[in-house]
Amino acid sequence: MGSFKLGEKSLKELDGVHTDLVAVVKRAIELSVQDFSVHDGIRTLEEQKELVRQGASQTLDSRHITGHAVDLVPYINGKLRWEWEPIYKIADAVRIAASELGIPLRWGGAWDVTFTETTDSPADLVADYVARRKKAGKKAFIDGPHFELPKTKYP
Repeated sequence: MGSFKLGEKSLKELDGVHTDLVAVVKRAIELSVQDFSVHDGIRTLEEQKELVRQGASQTLDSRHITGHAVDLVPYINGKLRWEWEPIYKIADAVRIAASELGIPLRWGGAWDVTFTETTDSPADLVADYVARRKKAGKKAFIDGPHFELPKTKYP
């Protein structure tokens, strides 16, 4: 088990985020073998528009705007790092935390599966998602740090 805790900035990013998702994040940091930071909780529509313009997001209908999504970024040697191996470790901790709490989640590494209903490794989920998109003639948009509550249960 990890010995990490959320810092002040991370806790501030969780302000206004749905309580179920906050519970998952707080449990995940306790379980994680990889330290992480809550990089984004609530976003304004203006922030979202800018991220879409930059290509960092693909929708203005973001779950961040409604408090139903968080981005958890690996924190390594005092810096935020967008690297897959540590992202996979965080994803494992988040899935365990969500499963313990009975909260379904979607993950930006494989948008088309309910993350908490699979036991495939995060790396396999990403590879399979990319393959499914490619087979369908579509580009895969993968966002490893992104976790959200599904609209089906959290409209």
